[in-house]
Amino acid sequence: MSEQELLAAINIPALPTLEGYLAPDTYLYPRDTSDLVFFRQAAKKMQTDIRTAWEQRAEDLAISSPAEMVNLASIIEKETAHPSDRNSVAAVFHNRLKIDMPLQTDPTVIYGMGETYRGNIRKVDLQTDTPWNTYTRRGLPATPIAMPGRAALLAAVQPAPTDALYFVSLNDGSGKSHFSNNLNAHNQAVQRYILKRP
Repeated sequence: MSEQELLAAINIPALPTLEGYLAPDTYLYPRDTSDLVFFRQAAKKMQTDIRTAWEQRAEDLAISSPAEMVNLASIIEKETAHPSDRNSVAAVFHNRLKIDMPLQTDPTVIYGMGETYRGNIRKVDLQTDTPWNTYTRRGLPATPIAMPGRAALLAAVQPAPTDALYFVSLNDGSGKSHFSNNLNAHNQAVQRYILKRP
C-alpha cells in the first residue's frame, strides 16, 4: 500500500502526509489487530495532540499554523538530546525565523539525503539543495522530518525566553547543549566543547 493509499484508508481529511502526523507512543493491541487500526489511532491521537498544543501557544511566535508547528516540532524532536533543552532549542529556531536567518539544522539535511546518508555530513551535502535543506533554503523545510512527540509540540509553541541564535552540544555525554546569542560566542563554545580547546 502506498502512502497515498494509506492516507486515503486512514480517512482523516486534515492529514497531509504520514511523516510528522502519527503520534509516537506505546500502543497495546490484540495480536490480530490490523495495521490500519493502529495507523488510524496514531493519526487521531496526533490530531488531538496538535490541537492541544496549538491551544497552548504563546504569543508572538514565528509560526502561524498548526502545520508549521508540527514541522518545527519535528526538527526540535531530532535536534534535542536532553529534554531540558527543548524549549531553548525551539527559541533558537523561532529567533532565526523572525530575522529570516537560515535554520541551518543538520537533521533536515540528513532527511533530504534519504538513503544516501552514511553517518556523516560533508560540506557538499550542506550545499546540495533539497526541499528540506535548511542550509540552502530559508524558513521551515517542505514537510516534517520526524514524528514529534507531545513535548516537542509544546516546545514549538512555548519557546524559552532567550535571544539565543546558536547552540552546540556540550559533548560530555549528558545530551545537553550550550546556547549563544551571537556567532562569536558560539564559535568560542565550539572551540571549548567540540574541539576541546580552552
